[in-house]
Amino acid sequence: MQQKKKSPDFVLFLTVMSLLSIGVVMVFSASEYSTLVKYNDSFYFFKRQLIWALLGLIAMRLAMKYNYWQLKHYILPILIIALLLLVLVFIPGIGKEVNGARRWIAVGPTPFAPAELVKLCMIIFTAYGLARQKDKIKTFSKGVLPYLLLMSFAALLILIQPDLGTAVSLAGIVIVMIFAAGARLTHLGSIIATGLVAVGFAIMMEPYRLQRLMAFMDPWSDSQGDGFQIVQGLYAIGSGGLFGLGLGQSKQKFLYLPENHTDFIFAIIGEELGFIGASLVILLFAIFIWRGLKIAITSTDPFASLLATGITAWVGIQSIINIGVVTGSLPVTGIPLPFISFGGTSLLFTMIGVGILLNISQYTAAR
Repeated sequence: MQQKKKSPDFVLFLTVMSLLSIGVVMVFSASEYSTLVKYNDSFYFFKRQLIWALLGLIAMRLAMKYNYWQLKHYILPILIIALLLLVLVFIPGIGKEVNGARRWIAVGPTPFAPAELVKLCMIIFTAYGLARQKDKIKTFSKGVLPYLLLMSFAALLILIQPDLGTAVSLAGIVIVMIFAAGARLTHLGSIIATGLVAVGFAIMMEPYRLQRLMAFMDPWSDSQGDGFQIVQGLYAIGSGGLFGLGLGQSKQKFLYLPENHTDFIFAIIGEELGFIGASLVILLFAIFIWRGLKIAITSTDPFASLLATGITAWVGIQSIINIGVVTGSLPVTGIPLPFISFGGTSLLFTMIGVGILLNISQYTAAR
């Protein structure tokens, strides 16, 4: 039974708006020179990011108004369609290859990344299934295994794109939701151990992943090769100092740091806004996680509680992985920083997830 509707979580809304605004500004600052060189237009990525941000706000608003209980009735066919789209990326003429990876479907001038839709669908489907069969969660074969198998199938399709980072983040989201649903710690320990072995195997099977791991261990041993991106990112962060060089004053964005407006945008934040600016971004993500977990805990509906947990884990895991990679704490992998990195599909579906989370916050109980 739904609680009496109240105002959405204002702190969460303000946090997301702050991150979104920082993202639009930093995408412009990080990409202005490279797009001037490549497209003769300093505003090339800025205009696209601004459009996607506006579309994301509209989508967030619609998700806030839509009765999230109705998602239960449509999630299975939508999930099947999303998984089929993951298969379509491998078909020539439909899938779009960029830098050796086939992660996008060509939709006019704007590529579409099905993995982002799959993440949202998996969160909704897993939340519904775990809430409906919460009495079976202590039984591995009936309460946990079905969701692990479905997640593994989706992760495998993502892995062969190839995209190990997204596959790992998807697995992490589902595991967090299974934990929140009340699974046995012995089951979770076995799942995590098996997952680590699978990740290790995936790294060993691809020479470039092994090279990335070795570069992570000692990036300066090959600073002009596999360690180049890590080293340039650390140079950017290190040169920012306490207060930064100033907005728009980055040196690394002059074609030194690859992917400076996408996966490594946090390095430009550290360079231009310094330790204080980078810490503010981390604080905003911490606030997001806090408010998301508060919504999950205070929700009286098991489906809504697990749904809020999954969406919070989605943003939290991706932000931790991205910042960990940029700061040299994790091996390089292509995970965008939520709300901030350039990327239309990622931003759109993340904003839909935020809309659902704000929707749920309107029906939480008093603390």
